[in-house]
Amino acid sequence: MIHHPTLTSPRPTTRTRRRRSAQPLAAVGLSALLLTSCAAPGASPAEAPTESHAAASKEKEAGAPSPRLVYTYDGGIAVVDAKTLEPVGGEAELDGFNRLNPAGDGRHVLVSTGDAFRVFDAGAWTEPHGDHSHHYVAEPKLTDLSFEASKAGHVVRHADKTALFSDGSGKVETFESSALSDAVESGKLPATDVYTTAEAHHGVAVELEDGKLLVTLGNDEGRTGIVVLEAGKGQDRKELVRNEDCPGVHGEAVAAGEAVVVGCENGMLIYKDGAITKVASPDAYGRMGNQAGSEKSPVILGDYKVDKAAELERPTRISLVNTETATLRLVDIGTSYSFRSLGRGPAGEALVLGTDGGLRVIDPLSGEVTSTIPVVAAWEESATWQDPRPTLFVQGSTAFVTEPATQTIHAVDLKTGKVKKSVQLEHVPNELTGVEG
Repeated sequence: MIHHPTLTSPRPTTRTRRRRSAQPLAAVGLSALLLTSCAAPGASPAEAPTESHAAASKEKEAGAPSPRLVYTYDGGIAVVDAKTLEPVGGEAELDGFNRLNPAGDGRHVLVSTGDAFRVFDAGAWTEPHGDHSHHYVAEPKLTDLSFEASKAGHVVRHADKTALFSDGSGKVETFESSALSDAVESGKLPATDVYTTAEAHHGVAVELEDGKLLVTLGNDEGRTGIVVLEAGKGQDRKELVRNEDCPGVHGEAVAAGEAVVVGCENGMLIYKDGAITKVASPDAYGRMGNQAGSEKSPVILGDYKVDKAAELERPTRISLVNTETATLRLVDIGTSYSFRSLGRGPAGEALVLGTDGGLRVIDPLSGEVTSTIPVVAAWEESATWQDPRPTLFVQGSTAFVTEPATQTIHAVDLKTGKVKKSVQLEHVPNELTGVEG
C-alpha cells in the first residue's frame, strides 16, 4: 500500500473552476441504469426493501454494479461514475487535508481526518438474493459515523478484515469489512477488536486470514520493525515472532500466498509461513517505504531512494522484491515518479506512472518494461507531499490517472493499452480511490 506521513492541520481553501467536458462522453451513466422495483419478478415481499427504507435512502435499483471513484479537492470530497467519469452528486465539504481509504465493503470509504476515521458512503452497492444479486445506487454522502482516533493514520484491508491504526495512541482497531455496510444501515459502527501497541508511533497493522495480527514497532523517536501476534482478542494476543532490523519501517503490501511485507530504510521485511525474512538493500541507505502488492504475483513493487539527506529525492529506479526467493531486483525506468505512482494490474503486472507522463507496464518477474502508455503531460513532483499531483488508481482492468494541472481524469484500458476516456472534473483532484459498487 502507498503510505506517507499523516497530516492533521487544515490547509487554505482555494477557488475551483466549473467543470467542462474534455472530450465527448459515451451515452452511458446513471441515466442508462435499469431502474426497477427492489424485488425481482416473482419475489416475495419479504425479499424487497421496505418503502420506508427506500424512501429514506432514495436508492434506485441498477441493472449492474455501478463502480464509482471518490476524490478529494481543497475543501471537500466529490464522486464520479467510474464508467462515464461524470459527477454523481453528493459532494461533501470538508476542510483540511483529508486521506481516502477504501473501507473494504465495496461501498464505503474511510476518511482520515485527524481525530477520526469518518465513514463516507459512495452510494453504490450490491446485495445477494439467493441465486442472483441486486444492484443499487444512491446519492453519496458523508455519514455521521466515525471511528474515534488520535492522529488517524493508515487503513489496511486484507482477508475481509479492515485494520485502522491511530498514530497518536498506537490503537489498532479491526473489524469485518463486509459487516460495515449493514452496520451503517442500522446507524451504528460494526463490532471491533482493539489492540494497543506498547508505544505510539506512525505505524500500520495487518490482520491475517488465520486471525494473527502483524503490527509495526516504534515510538516517537523512531520505528524499528514488526511483531506478529497470535490470533485472539485485544491485549490477550501473545507474541509469536518479531524482527527489529528494519529502521524507519514504513508501508505494507501483501503478495501471493499471503506474504506480507513492510519497507525499511535498508531493505524490506517479509513475513510468510510463520517466519520473518530480511531482504537487504545493496546501499547502506536504500529505502523502500512505499509498496504495491497483488495476490496474482509473488513480487512486491516498491520505490527505491538512496539519499537520506534529500528534501525530495526524485528516484528513477523502482524495486521488485520476490517474496518466494527473498531476492531484490532494481530497475531503472528512465524517469522519476512519486509515491502516488505505483499500482498493480489485474494480472499482477507492475504499473508506474512517470513524471514524463507515461504509464509503464512492467513484468514483475523479469523487470522488463513491456509497454509505456502516454497518459498525461510531463510534470514535476512538488516538495510538499500534500500538494496535488498525478495520481494512479487501478480498479479492475482500468487504470485511472488524475491530472491536476488540467483538472482532468483519464481512464486507461489496460487490455488495449490506450486512454479510453478523459473528462475534466469540477475541482482540482488530489487523493483518489474507488468502490466496486
